[in-house]
Amino acid sequence: MADLDNILRALERHGNLRNVAGMARYGINTKRAFGVSMPYLRATAKKLGRNHALATQLWGSGVHEARILASLIDEPSAVTERQMDAWARGFDSWDLCDQCCANLFEKTRFAYRKAAEWGGAGKEFVRRAGFVMMARLAVSDKNAPDEPFERFLGMVEHGSDDPRNFVRKAVNWALRQIGKRNAKLNRRAIGCARRISRRGTASARWIASDALRELSGPAMLKRLERRRVKRS
Repeated sequence: MADLDNILRALERHGNLRNVAGMARYGINTKRAFGVSMPYLRATAKKLGRNHALATQLWGSGVHEARILASLIDEPSAVTERQMDAWARGFDSWDLCDQCCANLFEKTRFAYRKAAEWGGAGKEFVRRAGFVMMARLAVSDKNAPDEPFERFLGMVEHGSDDPRNFVRKAVNWALRQIGKRNAKLNRRAIGCARRISRRGTASARWIASDALRELSGPAMLKRLERRRVKRS
């Protein structure tokens, strides 16, 4: 099973043309996709275990699901910045971008650095990866101080004018997740959203209105207050 050719054959056998059609409807690049389900990929990753060398081979195959599997089995401690940059340049779909960030990149020691670096990139899915990393870190790194997220808000504001759909959705995601961390960052994120709303572009207006609706709503304020009381 650990042989690359065997894995690729198994992925192809478990593919589904209806899944491929569904992926295409959601804006996923299906040029080299088999239509394999995520539950199967996760079960396969569990059987294979962590394996940096095999992950490198899977990524090199260029097959969509093999690349997602690579992100599931690679070892965060073995990942280099060079590898992260190379994989990010290879992103051709929002789901591959998001899976790599969630399964692997946010667990590396370079996560914050790459979030900031990629957030200013020109290539669509590399830039998306930067903001996805910001959103993911805001959720997963619960003990991190506020300062890096305050810096991310400056990048969110700058990125809010990007008209590309997959970028603006990630910018919005980062803004909302940062604003959910605590009351202080909620105030900072609301202020950021209000500044974004005055930038005048269609992307900025959408990002700001969607984020403000969630971050300033009564449900969010109650949630943050409960969290504050729990921690005090």
